[in-house]
Amino acid sequence: MVRKKAKPFLKWAGGKGQLISEIEKSLPENFGKSQSIYVEPFLGSGAVLFWMLNNYDSVFRAVVNDINSELINSYKVIASNPIELIQLLQVFEGEYHSLENVQEEKKAYYYKKRELFNSHSEDKVLKAALLIFLNKTCFNGLYRVNKNNEFNVPIGSYKKPMICDRENILAVSNALQRVEILCGDYEGTIKFANPMSLFYFDPPYRPLSSTSSFTSYTSEQFNDLEQIRLRNFCDKLDELGVKWILSNSDTKGKNPNDTFFDDIYSDYIISRVKARRSINANPLKRGELNELIITNYNYEQTLSFIRD
Repeated sequence: MVRKKAKPFLKWAGGKGQLISEIEKSLPENFGKSQSIYVEPFLGSGAVLFWMLNNYDSVFRAVVNDINSELINSYKVIASNPIELIQLLQVFEGEYHSLENVQEEKKAYYYKKRELFNSHSEDKVLKAALLIFLNKTCFNGLYRVNKNNEFNVPIGSYKKPMICDRENILAVSNALQRVEILCGDYEGTIKFANPMSLFYFDPPYRPLSSTSSFTSYTSEQFNDLEQIRLRNFCDKLDELGVKWILSNSDTKGKNPNDTFFDDIYSDYIISRVKARRSINANPLKRGELNELIITNYNYEQTLSFIRD
């Protein structure tokens, strides 16, 4: 049997599925040919992680991190207890789908599950199941919290969304056996920095405009000072001889006078690439735009080693 490839089990604003081909072109020439360590300090949906695990069987040890404890809990539960999670998701899916023709009861079911999620139960499997349920049924698949760290996204308009993707959860669980999963500030990943490491940074993107800001991924804000702190961390890695890749929004493409990233990463290689965004409250703002890929090493923009 052909092993099913793992893919992200959550919808996620800023997910990098659409940018993977550009990230692949940016990989160091010898990546995957030796005992590499892949480190991803801002995990999110894990699109790049799963691509790495699916395409580099013999590479490496992978280390991932995210500050969102609910997100990291879901990864750890899938890694350690996928069957119990699947059973609970199947119950949620059956109950939710049975309410398809009774909208008020369907809404009440959603908000009851949202309230339960915000009660911060100590049951780790339940918390993971609730996160996945809300992600599949909420408006536009967003993850957003208020200042009290409460998930506050309203119900979406999906009629019968797939809440339990059993095959993918099992594939993800299998893939994660090769991964060390951490939760905390990204600077804690410095202990995995060595010449065999490759760091990929996908931080909260800098807003393209004052009205496009999406900074409620956690109750903390990732503002320009945080972007500069991340650049300083990249400087530390560079001094240690560690290769890294970073992606972010191309604010200069929106406003030619906004040279923020060009200024703070002036010592590094900045490429502007095409990407697509599919999660936005305004459908007119979904579509193709430029994003940045920044590295601390030169690489060939070539397809010679791209896999089919």
